[in-house]
Formats: sequence, C-alpha cells, structure tokens
Amino acid sequence: MDHLKGLNAAQQEAVCTINGAVLVLAGAGSGKTRVITHRILEIIRSGVPANRILAVTFTNKAAAEMRERLHQLLSSAAQPDDFGEVSVAMPTATTFHSLGVRILREHHERLGLPKHFAIYDRSDTMRAIKSAMEAANYSVKEFEPKNILSAISKAKGEGETPEQYLLNAKSYGARAAGEVWKRYEVIMREAGALDFDDLLIKTYNLLRDHEDIRKGYQERWQYIHVDEFQDTNKIQMETLRLLAEHGNVCVVGDVDQSIYSWRGAQIKNLLQFEEHFPDVKQIKLEENYRSTKVIIDASNAIIAKNKQRPDKTVYTNNEEGEPIICIYAENEKNEAREVAKKIKGLIDAGTKPSEIAIIYRMNFQSRVLEEAMITKGVPYQLLGTKFFERAEVKDVLSYLRYILSENKGDFARIINVPKRGIGKVSMDKILAGDRQAITPQAKGALMNFDMVISKLREKVYEQPVDVTLRAIIEDTGLEAALRAGGDEGEERLQNVYELVALATKYSHLQPNEAVEQLLEESALQSDQDEIGNKEDVVDAVRLMTIHSSKGLEFPHVFITGLEKGLFPHEGFDPGTKRDNEEERRLFYVALTRAGKRVYLSMAQTRMVFGSTRYNEPSPFIGDIPQELVEEERPVVQQHRGIGFTPDPNKKRGLLDDDWGAETTVWL
Repeated sequence: MDHLKGLNAAQQEAVCTINGAVLVLAGAGSGKTRVITHRILEIIRSGVPANRILAVTFTNKAAAEMRERLHQLLSSAAQPDDFGEVSVAMPTATTFHSLGVRILREHHERLGLPKHFAIYDRSDTMRAIKSAMEAANYSVKEFEPKNILSAISKAKGEGETPEQYLLNAKSYGARAAGEVWKRYEVIMREAGALDFDDLLIKTYNLLRDHEDIRKGYQERWQYIHVDEFQDTNKIQMETLRLLAEHGNVCVVGDVDQSIYSWRGAQIKNLLQFEEHFPDVKQIKLEENYRSTKVIIDASNAIIAKNKQRPDKTVYTNNEEGEPIICIYAENEKNEAREVAKKIKGLIDAGTKPSEIAIIYRMNFQSRVLEEAMITKGVPYQLLGTKFFERAEVKDVLSYLRYILSENKGDFARIINVPKRGIGKVSMDKILAGDRQAITPQAKGALMNFDMVISKLREKVYEQPVDVTLRAIIEDTGLEAALRAGGDEGEERLQNVYELVALATKYSHLQPNEAVEQLLEESALQSDQDEIGNKEDVVDAVRLMTIHSSKGLEFPHVFITGLEKGLFPHEGFDPGTKRDNEEERRLFYVALTRAGKRVYLSMAQTRMVFGSTRYNEPSPFIGDIPQELVEEERPVVQQHRGIGFTPDPNKKRGLLDDDWGAETTVWL
C-alpha cells in the first residue's frame, strides 16, 4: 500500500472508497488531484482495467496535468516484463468538451456531421451570430450580438431547442434571440461547424436518443470521476447521469469556489448530489497544503459569511506567514505603480517573476498595470491573448480542416487567403453550388485552388502533421503573401511556423490521429492552457482576471481594485435576498491562489469608461480580521503642482504624480 503513504486520513478514505457514489468536498489546496489519481490507481489495483475508467475536468491544462500524474503513478506501480520494459495502460482523462468531440466524431454520421467538423471559437461564433441577426432582420444597433449569444448559450446549457425557447419567449428581446438562434443553426449546419455549447448538448442528445451508443459508453466507462464538479451545468450533470449506469461515480468539488453561474454552472448539482445518487458517501478534504495560516484564516473569515454552503472549515499545518498587505492609493495609476514597485522588490530579492501573479475583477484594469510593469522593467505575460485565435494561425488550421472534409465554413474563410481575385458575387454563387455562373477569372483561380487542395489531400494521412502544415503554408501561397507584408507580415509568418513547431509534439502518433489531436487542442484552448504552454520558457509575472486564475497557484498574489462597485461588482448588496454570494466566492478564490503572501490594493479614484469614480474600500477588506492585515496608506503632498493636502491623522508620505522618479516613501 505504498501509494497511500503521505495521504492524510480523509484523503485515504476517498482513495479507498472505490465502489458506489462518492462526493468529495475538497477545500482549496487540499490535494484533490492527488486524491483522484491515487484513487484511480487503487481501482486498477482492485482488478479493473484502466480503459474502464474515465476522469473528466474543465481545462486542457488540468487534464494534461492529470494524465501526467497518472502516467508517473501507474508507471511506478507497474511491473516490468521479461525484457525489462514497463507498459502502462492509461485511463481516459479529458475535459467535458474534449469528451464531446471524441463521442461526436465516433458517431458523426448519426448526426449528419462531417468527421472533422469545425469547432468555432468566440470570434467565429460571434461572426455567425451577426450573420444570423442579419438574416433575421435584426440590427446590431437594436441588439448587442454578445447578449443574443449569451441568451442562446444559457438556453443550450439548460437543454432547450430554438423551438422550445421561442415557445417560452415572453419578451420582444427573447423572441428576437429565438429567431436569430434558428438562423444561427442553419449557418452552423451549412458550415459543418459546432460551437462550444454544441459539443455538450449534441453529445447529451446523442446519448439520450440512441440506446446502443449510450450502452456502449456505459460499458466502456464503469468508473467515472468528475473534478471541479461545482462548475457543471445542467447538461453536464445529465450527461453524467446517462453515463453512470454502474453507479461508480466520484465527484470532487468545492461550493466555495463556484464562480461560473454566469455561464450556466449550477451550484445545486453539488449541493443536491444525493438526490441523483441517494447512497452517496460524503468525504471532506479540509487540510490545505498550499497557503500560510494567515491566508487560510483570512479566506475562512471571508467565506464564512456565505449561507449557501455545506459546513466546511479549511485548516493548514503550514507556517504562520506574513500579514496581508493592504495598499490604499490615490488613483489607479499610483496603485499600479506601487504594485509594480513591490514586485520589483520581490524580484530583486530573488523571487522568480513567474512566482508572482496580479489578478483583478475586470479586464479593463490590466492596461494601467501593464504600463507600470513596462516602466519598472518587470517582465510580464497577460493572459487572454491566445495563440490559436490569431487570424493567420486560424487560416492554416482552416486549410487543414478543409483538406480533410470540404465544408463551406472553411472554404469561405480560405478561398481568398491569400487573395485570388474571387469577388463576393462569385463567392456567393460558388457557395450556392453554381460554379458555372462565375467569371472566367474566378474559374481559373478556383481551378488552381482545387489543384493545390487535391495535391495536399493525397499526403495528409501519409506524413507527419507538421510536414503537412509546412506544405500548406508554402503550396497555398501563404508564405509568399506574408513575406510581402513587411514587418507585420514577417511576424505573422513566425506565428504560423510556431504552429508547425508545436505540431511536432504529435510526431509519435499516426498522421490521422495527430491531425485530430492538433485540431482538437487548437479549438478547445483556454486562457489557462495558454499560460501552461509558456510557463516553462517565459519567466514573467502573470496578469489575469480572477476567473482566469481559477485552478492556478502562485507564492505571491496581488489582488487589485478592491473597491466597492468594482470588487464586489456593481449590484452586490449584502442586504438583499439575491444570490450575491458569488462575488464573495470570487474573493475567496483570489485569496487562495496565494501560497506565501497576499497583497491587496485599492484606488480612492479610478477612471472607468471615461469618468472619474470616487471609491469606498471594498467591504471584503473589512471582513478580514484586523490582526491579519498591515495597512499602507500613501498620502500625496504637493509635488510638481499635482497632489492634495495629506490627512495628518494618517501615515504620511510622498507620491509621485507620473511614471517618473521614485519619490514614494512609506512610513
């Protein structure tokens, strides 16, 4: 039982309870991934084949980490064969969306989908929504496309169809969303494409409506694990119920970290789990291995005010730790500069930049923070700029998909990339299937395009995917066009060749499997996956929203913009019966990202959308026990004509008025 050594009593109980339904309430930093991987090992040791086990989580990064840990754990437990080789059978560890892709591709013919259907990201989906609005005669001036998309996405998460949604529509806006949705479905079908919500709802519908397919997967995966269960929506919960025929299901989650209700996550899936699995065994993981006692005490004080949560108190045997620093700055520029100054001090004292994170409630807060980091010469990486969303990278991947299965969506994207002289009128006729009606010039360009595609198609399954990508870049004329684009073109060319380099990691796979893996990974990347790809080579401070920080951890965390109306966000009112607890959970998540020390900051005034806002400190600051906090209050004296008279009752200091000399003195 060597694999149980080092696990605490609660972890051992979760690992060794392998049959039936198990609900693991796992506090932040309690080692839940370790529990899941060791539990899978225990199941395999009991005689269950690895291919009968499924583990599902929410990000590619988390799934990759789980697979890596499982491989190490199973390899160390495996016995070598007669030749001294160790062969490890691996369970399926994936994300909900990747699981959907796998199931839908295996049964694409039942759904009338091309095997290599396109997966639309946010920008692709928004473009399709705008086209659907135009087709339904709704103007973008009348309705925000993102609001229409949000309504459709939420309805899909509830399992609704466009017809059901329209039937229940009570307002003009809801009816408009339903009409747009109907036309959006047509556009997606013609493009041979699915969006992220489709990957879930169509998988559920397939399993629900086809008994033979459902029974096949029920038999394949007899032991199921779901991590981050508090983030599941209705469709994910129902899909789990369809798959868990044998009743051997272990879900791991934390109500206190449920922060995605705005995208359909239902906290009741965890709170009411026993209604679906009545004989469930509940186990609590309450020991935190990540953070100091100061951080744990502060986070416990914050989350204790929430009512919609099971009784759970996180504790740690780690060191006491340093107090939480709370910085009160005059404005957002001074706040950013003080954050950058402290980070520079940490780095100069030996802390790696990648061990530091700055997190914030809203994306707009990053701009002034970036300026301060640049001025201080601090290396940083801003989460949210995804490699696979760059236009030139999407063009190459669109070529690859079109080579595999000719669909209208990819054709429309690439036919004039690079430019071939095919105009909109000719394009419309081609898409309508009337190629004979186009101009002679367009016919010639189309013939050359078809010849290039045919040549590439002959070898796509005979050579490594990186070789295919290189051929696409060269043979289609993309490389020549980008080289002719000056410095910007050269930078974009470097990006497409970075895609070629990335594809080499699939060189050990058969070409057809490598292509599918690349297309799936590129389509399902998240902000966290982006940081995961780069953290080994980029030693930089990370800037991200709190939502993006979920699941990550850093020794030093700066939480900025702690002002009433910003964090907690507008509409938070502790005196109402509304579900305002999610903002508090967000702050709890932010605090528990930190291992060694937390820094909080707020600005007395902040420019928001062109207007100056005068702020009160966030009520969350006052919820932290005073003995855990050390305050720093800069007070601006007259300096180069800018500033205000300091309050003699507060700590005094000098604060510069621009990005110039260092004049701030903390007393």
